[in-house]
Amino acid sequence: MVIDFDRIPAQNLAHFKGGEGEVIAHMYTDAMGKIARLTLPVGASIGLHTHDTSAEVMYFLSGQGIILEDNAPNGDPLPVCAGMCCYCPKEHTHSLINNGTEPLTLLAVIPELG
Repeated sequence: MVIDFDRIPAQNLAHFKGGEGEVIAHMYTDAMGKIARLTLPVGASIGLHTHDTSAEVMYFLSGQGIILEDNAPNGDPLPVCAGMCCYCPKEHTHSLINNGTEPLTLLAVIPELG
């Protein structure tokens, strides 16, 4: 299967997971999970949330930001930028903040693990 995110209509998700601003999502969803290209404009964030039934892999395509996650050393924010990958296992908590000067774009793969 080929997923062409440019052919999937954008969803503007205001205050996504309790975050600031809006996230622009081009998302493919089926019973097995979600695959999405997400863009966080400058200052936008995805709120702190727990993956109760899924995991998440985020690969950063452009921009920069910080990840807050429950298993970070000393609880410190973790900087991310293009070319980096972040993994949030099932039953863990994380959030993402665009603290950069340009949009933060990423590919998110969220398999449903039950």
